[in-house]
Amino acid sequence: MLGAGRRFQLRPDHPIRNGGFALFVAAVLVFTIIAATYQPDDPLLHASSSSSSSKLTSFLVSTSNATFLADVSVLRTGEDFQNSSSPSSAADSRVAEIAPFIQLSDIDNSTTSAAAAAIAGVCDPGVPVDCADRDLFHLLMRAAIESFPDIHFYRFGKPASVPGATDACDMAWRFRPRDATRPTFYKDYRRFHLARSENCTLFVSKIDDYHSGVNARKRRRPKHGAGGGGGGEVVFEPKKNAPAAEEHKADEKPDVVPVVGEAVNDTIPVIESESTFSAGKYLIYDGGGDRCKSMNHYLWSFLCALGEAQYLNRTLVMDLNICLSSIYTGTGQDAEGKDFRFYFDFEHLKDSASVIDQRQFWTDWGKWEKKDKLSLHFVNDFKLTPMKLAGVKDTLIMRKFGDVEPDNYWYRVCEGETESVIQRPWHLLWKSRRLMEIVSAVSSRLSWDFDSVHVVRGDKARNPELWPNLARDTSPDALLATLGDKIDNGRRLYIATNEPDTSFFDPLKDKYMTYFLNDFRGLWNETSEWYTETKELNGGIPVEFDGYMRVEVDTEVFLRGKKQLETFNDLTSDCKDGVNTCPASS
Repeated sequence: MLGAGRRFQLRPDHPIRNGGFALFVAAVLVFTIIAATYQPDDPLLHASSSSSSSKLTSFLVSTSNATFLADVSVLRTGEDFQNSSSPSSAADSRVAEIAPFIQLSDIDNSTTSAAAAAIAGVCDPGVPVDCADRDLFHLLMRAAIESFPDIHFYRFGKPASVPGATDACDMAWRFRPRDATRPTFYKDYRRFHLARSENCTLFVSKIDDYHSGVNARKRRRPKHGAGGGGGGEVVFEPKKNAPAAEEHKADEKPDVVPVVGEAVNDTIPVIESESTFSAGKYLIYDGGGDRCKSMNHYLWSFLCALGEAQYLNRTLVMDLNICLSSIYTGTGQDAEGKDFRFYFDFEHLKDSASVIDQRQFWTDWGKWEKKDKLSLHFVNDFKLTPMKLAGVKDTLIMRKFGDVEPDNYWYRVCEGETESVIQRPWHLLWKSRRLMEIVSAVSSRLSWDFDSVHVVRGDKARNPELWPNLARDTSPDALLATLGDKIDNGRRLYIATNEPDTSFFDPLKDKYMTYFLNDFRGLWNETSEWYTETKELNGGIPVEFDGYMRVEVDTEVFLRGKKQLETFNDLTSDCKDGVNTCPASS
């Protein structure tokens, strides 16, 4: 027997056994070499040329249920990206809750190559572009995002064809400036011109100016009914039912983001039903010394009345005809007959609060007062607080104001103990969206990439007793020295100013591209959309672009500058209201 540690050896006395082992080793080596070097024929090619072609075709067009498939879902647009983006600023954070902006990476481009190949294969340069094509929609969106880097896009509308054009589409979108500090949406619609490359692939050759794509603008359908005020019965009820201010506050709706560029519907609402009118409760302020005062004074009083109406759960009867103070007119005289809707967004106001036009109210009151025994509660003293009127059941409460100023100012109602109860609803008052359209147009023409400076001169610069340094600090040389440290050379610079002769600022042109409000006067001249719409609103009578409108637009454009320099904060050490009126430093 062999021991456990003994080596195995080939025994010379067993030649047959040794030969068999050698053959086994040789067979293993041959098999290993063949397995390592063998390359089998492709089964798809191991046939005649005709059968090979059919097998290739069958293989390539197979629709087997694989794990990864092409995306054939419905096209995603802005409203689908509700939770896809991260806000880049505090203002964006508020807007992002409604609609985060669209980025290039959000656009589905999976079918672009296939579409381009198909177009190239059957190209006919004379065939009109199909503005409804999904891939063309992707192309236009991508071109818009790449062409306007200083804005964030939130929603794209469907492209619209252009009558008589075979190579253009109009498309609208909703957007915000990239560095916006206010939660406001804007709307633009432009014309995209298309061309074909050498391989017949479509590309965008040109994008026209702001609001050029008129076919993509959605117009609000006119409402039927008397006066165009609405279709069917209009119900006038206060938006809140709580009698106490605390309950009002709890019931308030969250802030709504205004949209500039949508068609405005600020028609006066009409109550078509006697029963609806008779069941309502109303508040009206009559007389007083607030008329023809500054706009700040007017709003302070008007919002006091609106705040009381909301507290009392009543509809405010408001006079849409206001008197514009002489400080805003070119003639230096007060101007009666100005429409509230020229300056403020009445559509938002009537949708957010319960209001009715005074002329319409008195017409209905005259028809139904005696028949329905409608009652009037008369108040001749502003010292009678809203809290004491909370239990009044009469249809109408009328506050009558006398002729002795300042005791006849409307805002006196909200003073004293009422101040802690009545809250002025500033959130209900927005600037006219027609004026904001001009602001948007100016900013768009500056590509939303400009700096701004507010230069106050006029009477203040000519009064050295109250403003001893203002004239010197706002001179061109002083401005160049001040701006040089804060605004880079070559930047677009919007100058908001009350200086009538803008050539005064010509020395700044050597360093900056300067712009003034009057450079954009085409936005409100006789050929403009603003002129046409306000003329229609004013019964066919043209509306002057007056001083207060200029202030609104000038201020709003200034606030959209990336860097903003104010006169009394950045240009001069003088106090805004004269010597020794500067607020004490903390």
